[in-house]
Amino acid sequence: MGGRPRRAGPVIALTRRYRFPAAHVLRHPDLSDAENDRVYGKCAHPSGHGHDYGLEVTVAGPVDPRTGAVVALEELDALVHEHVLDRFSHVLLNDLEPFHHLVPTAENIAQVIHEALSGPVSARSGASLLGVRLVETRRNWFDYGAAA
Repeated sequence: MGGRPRRAGPVIALTRRYRFPAAHVLRHPDLSDAENDRVYGKCAHPSGHGHDYGLEVTVAGPVDPRTGAVVALEELDALVHEHVLDRFSHVLLNDLEPFHHLVPTAENIAQVIHEALSGPVSARSGASLLGVRLVETRRNWFDYGAAA
């Protein structure tokens, strides 16, 4: 569905869910061990820990009158796989840029994912990325973007 002009008018928001397992260590290099323990608790342990992250990607745009869809689901899936899942799954996030110099908190991970998807979603699908939700645990989720 990439890039063709669409009729102006109301937009529809579509949210699609994904999952990826990854590990991280929450430690800031400028903090002492005691400070890291105080700030990040058990998540500061140098051996790290993992999560089975949930990811919700919300895009919006007008409904294409020809297809009746905002975006082809296969196109959105391909973009999310290429720019997020293939990159973040089954890795220690600290080993990836930009997490060499950015603590891989869920807040930062959500922002990095949004930045990774924003341009490609718009360029290849014709929709706009409203936001991402990163679900870290049953009790913690983080929204980033216009939909936040």
